[in-house]
Amino acid sequence: MTYGESDRPEPGGNDARAAAKERARELRALHRKQERRRRLIILSSVVGGALVVIAVVAVTLITVNQGPARGPLNMASDGIRIGADLKAVRTPGLAPSATPVASEPGETGVIDIRVYVDYLCGNCGTFEQNNAAQLRKWVSSGAATIEIHPIALLTTKSAGTQYSLRAANAAACVAEYSPDAFFDFHEALFADQPEEGSEGLTDEELLSRAVDAGVTDRARIKTCIEKKRFASWVQAATVRALNGPIPNADIPAITTAPTIIVDGKRFQYTKDFDAKELAQFVTDAAGDAYTATPTPSPTPAPTATTAP
Repeated sequence: MTYGESDRPEPGGNDARAAAKERARELRALHRKQERRRRLIILSSVVGGALVVIAVVAVTLITVNQGPARGPLNMASDGIRIGADLKAVRTPGLAPSATPVASEPGETGVIDIRVYVDYLCGNCGTFEQNNAAQLRKWVSSGAATIEIHPIALLTTKSAGTQYSLRAANAAACVAEYSPDAFFDFHEALFADQPEEGSEGLTDEELLSRAVDAGVTDRARIKTCIEKKRFASWVQAATVRALNGPIPNADIPAITTAPTIIVDGKRFQYTKDFDAKELAQFVTDAAGDAYTATPTPSPTPAPTATTAP
């Protein structure tokens, strides 16, 4: 080779063509490698997505197959009926997804009172405080029965603790394990009633009030309250009350709490919840039935209380 000549292949020469073919082969190999990686990534994504879908479906199926728990004993009507000597009427627990069974009509001359209450509801507390004494007198004497329906309308109104739901669940626990203590526990939940917007009572405080009310199975009620055993039933019972129908009543569904029904007629209370108003309504609803004994006093002296 003379000075100034290049050792590179001449354009169009055999060496140049060989180099171009080698470069093309390398590019094809690289392209195939990249394509295999792309397909592997896509396949992995599809498989991973399928596994996620399968997991979601599995969880959904497990949740569906678990189904709701039965309702509490002695509340087959979605409420617990209290009669003479404050003894609860015994009924089986409501089967999952079953329709509540309306309570049997009471004896002639015995007035039927039903109340729907939320234990965080201020108006419910005022009604209870102003009427508790005469309600206790009528029911314990056998002149009336009272069927109490705990509902949870204000579950989101207790600073995140779901007190409305927890209190109704605790009431259901007492109905299940110590039904004859229910009336006293119901009253206890309105003593120093928590205000709407507060955290409400703790589970321990709910248990303490149940014990003070005379429950006879503390251990199981404690577990029932802490595990919220009947929370799903409370929610379902609340929906049923709001959607109706309300059996043996002149209203299709409840629209507020408290709702008081006396012998099938809704009691239209005033903001004062005067005990005399309820007594007069009971007298009018009962009519001639009150000639029997024992007879509720038509105008009892209301207990002096202060609204919450």
